[in-house]
Amino acid sequence: MQIERSIYGLKQASRQWNAELTLKLTDFGFQQSTHDHCLFTKDASDGFMALLVYVDDILVTAPNMALIQAVKDYLHSLFTIKDLGHRFFLVLEIARNSDGLYVAQTKYVQDIVTDIGLLNAKSTSTPFPQGLKLSANCGTLLPDPGKYRRLVGRLLYLGFTRPDISYSVQQLSQFLTRPCEAHWRAAVHVVRYLKGTPTKGLFLPSKSSFELRAYCDADWASCSDSRRSLTGFCIFFGDALISWKTKKQSTILRSTAEAEYKSMAATVCELKWLSYILSDFGISVSLPIQLYCDNQAAMHIMANPVFHERTKHIELDCHVVRDAYKNGFISPSFVRSSVQLADIFTKVLSFKQFLFLLAKLGLAALQPSPTCGGAVKYTSDERGAILSELQHHEEWMLLEMRLILLF
Repeated sequence: MQIERSIYGLKQASRQWNAELTLKLTDFGFQQSTHDHCLFTKDASDGFMALLVYVDDILVTAPNMALIQAVKDYLHSLFTIKDLGHRFFLVLEIARNSDGLYVAQTKYVQDIVTDIGLLNAKSTSTPFPQGLKLSANCGTLLPDPGKYRRLVGRLLYLGFTRPDISYSVQQLSQFLTRPCEAHWRAAVHVVRYLKGTPTKGLFLPSKSSFELRAYCDADWASCSDSRRSLTGFCIFFGDALISWKTKKQSTILRSTAEAEYKSMAATVCELKWLSYILSDFGISVSLPIQLYCDNQAAMHIMANPVFHERTKHIELDCHVVRDAYKNGFISPSFVRSSVQLADIFTKVLSFKQFLFLLAKLGLAALQPSPTCGGAVKYTSDERGAILSELQHHEEWMLLEMRLILLF
């Protein structure tokens, strides 16, 4: 038997669906971004439109509802679609007022806490215990490693709106193959922290500059097993945090300066990509971009045009950063470690310093707290409506989580 068209469930079906959707969107006048194939833009006389695709979930924005409705009507004429409203997208809860956007995953946090059985447990003040150093051999292996993997997978998904758990989740994700009891206890500690901060999320102010700025940091030889260093960075567009990362470096480096410099190179690459994405929106980024680093030696490596014994093994990273500096793309600035915002992505901090950096990163709460001001305010009825609507999409959210764990 020969199949004449794609069938739902085949491994190439999703590819065929994406190709079909891309064709229909371009027929409508959208242009696919060369920097992110999930992004489509349309610049017409009646206004600029942007459309984002995630498998079969679509987010569209335009200056007025008439343009958005035109896109919805067009897609509805071709496919069976369902409008989920303007408050939810991929388990993200989105609220807005005149001050800006608030993006959180409150219901998702509550589901994690419930599933782990911590509804009556005490919450913790920080996501990772002070002084804890995890390694591959931390004692007794878990009898059911699947529960650890499922929890870490859910925490990774939660990290889309929670940069405060980025470091903790990176530490936990190293041990998915052979998780131990100590790893599970550390994961439960993260959930207990989330129990006390379920409404925290990102606040994106409506009034802000069109300038990028970045902070980069590294924790040298922090991995107990491989002695590889940790890269951490965060990038702001105006006052809004739009990109952050905690990642173990791929090579072993011999000094703090080298680790910091490699982190700087990773940040420069992310800045270049973000500048390309912003150009798709018709936004020209002001240059040079401020790049804040707390290591003077790394900044000297960037400014020194001569390669020598101490830097030749990181020559490619040197070229990446130096070219960006020479061409006026970045302007490095020294910042004290006490105000280095990327510190939160590379190490465990004291409670006081942790709260200080959270406020600087722009994390807000559904109900504003003394440490995280500026959140969008809800009435009790509005909060109830949000949780009620999310409950109706419970089956859809579980399916979404299965997809994340599979891929």
